[in-house]
Amino acid sequence: MPQIHKNFSLKNLNTFGVEAFSTWYTEINTEQELSDLFADEKWKLGNKLVLGGGSNMLFTRDFDGLVIKMNIRGINYKETNENILVQAGAGEIWHNLVMYCVEQGFAGLENLSLIPGSVGASPIQNIGAYGVELKDTFYSCRAFEISTGKMRVFDQEECKFGYRDSLFKTAVKGQYIITEVTFKLSRITDFNTSYGAIEQELQKRGISNPSLKDISDVVANIRVSKLPDPSTIGNAGSFFKNPIISFTKFRQLQSTFPDIVHFLLPDDQVKLAAGWLIEQCGWKGKVAGHTGTWINQALVLVNHGGATGKEVFSFSEEIISSVKSRFNILLEREVNII
Repeated sequence: MPQIHKNFSLKNLNTFGVEAFSTWYTEINTEQELSDLFADEKWKLGNKLVLGGGSNMLFTRDFDGLVIKMNIRGINYKETNENILVQAGAGEIWHNLVMYCVEQGFAGLENLSLIPGSVGASPIQNIGAYGVELKDTFYSCRAFEISTGKMRVFDQEECKFGYRDSLFKTAVKGQYIITEVTFKLSRITDFNTSYGAIEQELQKRGISNPSLKDISDVVANIRVSKLPDPSTIGNAGSFFKNPIISFTKFRQLQSTFPDIVHFLLPDDQVKLAAGWLIEQCGWKGKVAGHTGTWINQALVLVNHGGATGKEVFSFSEEIISSVKSRFNILLEREVNII
């Protein structure tokens, strides 16, 4: 049975670094510990929150219930003639998994370098960056069903992946705890360098035939130049989703704002750059009390020290209102609000 702590501070377990307490707290290192924990009806029926790296969460209050920190570790793989299936425990740090795959010569995750968080949380959010999403390499995940105590494997199709979305955020939200994720990778590289500044950065470095490490290094470098390090200033990375609108609505916007940053999608849809919209409303680098937006990326909200979750949330409300007023676009938060 895992140890249960009472009235536990979560300040060091969320990358915003805001203070909040949970009534109960435990850490899970094995699937057996999950079974042991939920053999007790008290934990099965009560409020619970599963924490990975705490990098996609804003606590606006204390959590009245049990916080479960997933620490299941381990990375292994098996290779076939065509692919490599890489299995990683839910508690593995995401970037450590990416670096492991890059070092082994396994292609597919390199564009997702330096994304904060844990492996177990990655399918829930369908994390993505620089033209690549987790669903592109996802093979399956193993999950514990809280109500029955049984393990279940979800394949790619069953996860119903969408933009920063999955089955685990919708139909089965709160019913399963992911313990392991398997990725389908390859030794054959097929780099996606068209998104963001990857191509320009490669050219700057004089690299015309990049390796996996080159792509990973460039992506990491771009992220560091734009995004603040959570170990030095509290933040949760991109706070808002990039809005997706119809092509018709985009053309209307473009007639008024010719420079609007956009990316064409299938099915007559267009993705807009939330950071650009926010910046046009004058929010980039703005400081408000203990919070604000990052000086190099308006999409990132930061804790300058001593900010409460409520303060950050209120600031985000002002941004949403401002963008809605100017562009008639309603921004959605990417960060989970507790």
